[in-house]
Amino acid sequence: MVRIALVGAGAFGEKHLIGLKNVPDAEVVTIVSASKEESRKLAAPHGIADVSDSYEATLAREDIDAVILTTPTQMHARQAIMAMDAGKHVEVEIPVADSWADAQAVMAKQQETGRICMVGHTRRFNPSHRFVKSRIDAGEFNIQAMDVETFFFRRTNTNAKGEPRSWTDHLLWHHAAHTIDLFQYMTGGKVVAANILQGPKHPDLGIAMDQSIQMKSDKGQILTLALSFNNDGPLGTFFRYIGDTGTYIARYDDLVTGREEPVDLSTVAVSNNGIELQDREFVAAIKEGREPKSSIGQVLDCYRVIGELAASLEMQDGWS
Repeated sequence: MVRIALVGAGAFGEKHLIGLKNVPDAEVVTIVSASKEESRKLAAPHGIADVSDSYEATLAREDIDAVILTTPTQMHARQAIMAMDAGKHVEVEIPVADSWADAQAVMAKQQETGRICMVGHTRRFNPSHRFVKSRIDAGEFNIQAMDVETFFFRRTNTNAKGEPRSWTDHLLWHHAAHTIDLFQYMTGGKVVAANILQGPKHPDLGIAMDQSIQMKSDKGQILTLALSFNNDGPLGTFFRYIGDTGTYIARYDDLVTGREEPVDLSTVAVSNNGIELQDREFVAAIKEGREPKSSIGQVLDCYRVIGELAASLEMQDGWS
């Protein structure tokens, strides 16, 4: 068994617990959060008795092989580095960091320690995107353009369950990271040109609520990405793959053609739950002693691009 400490008792912590129940070689030993009360609130319904409010003490335990981090974005890089320094494998929810320098520091620590460091780029694992990737790998479909919409309605600091949280989410470093990584992964190209514009910042949250991003790969494919926290439904991220032999549209865990014909995904993977498939890969990589899909090394270039876009926004702020 791979013995896991789940760190972070929010909405995504629960998503991982649900997925891990279906991973035969995984055992969640303890739940860790800022308070034992928070830890118990998540642990109890899942039959987990061991809880903690100390990440440092958890890392010192010999009965823990790995940690999964579902903590606030601002903690990800530091906590991932701490885990590897303690000899633990780590899966960190997206984004791995909120700066290019911190992402590079996580990469450097993985190379220094040799521990597995996997980042939660779940779109690589969702059956809808895996089906499209299988067609690309078979030489049956080549992407010419991707049009993506990431739309939420979020005016307060709330998580995916609508519960209050202490930190502010970010369209670029979090939500855009999913699509930027997926664009490079699916096309097999590297982003060589990128532009970003954003709307006004929210007076309380201090972040832009609308962004528009355009990119081009070294193979010529383009990406158009619209993001908003101002959209009052439908909510989620919707992907349109425009290729040389057809069009696919991915909505949540469903995939249709450009003519709205459903695509059968029942044989793509053992589950339709992307988080579960992501956790299965993490556990399998530990047991097999190999690099996981969406390792820090594989997703690092995504954060280079985001860092360049963030620098562009700082320059634009200077013009205003």
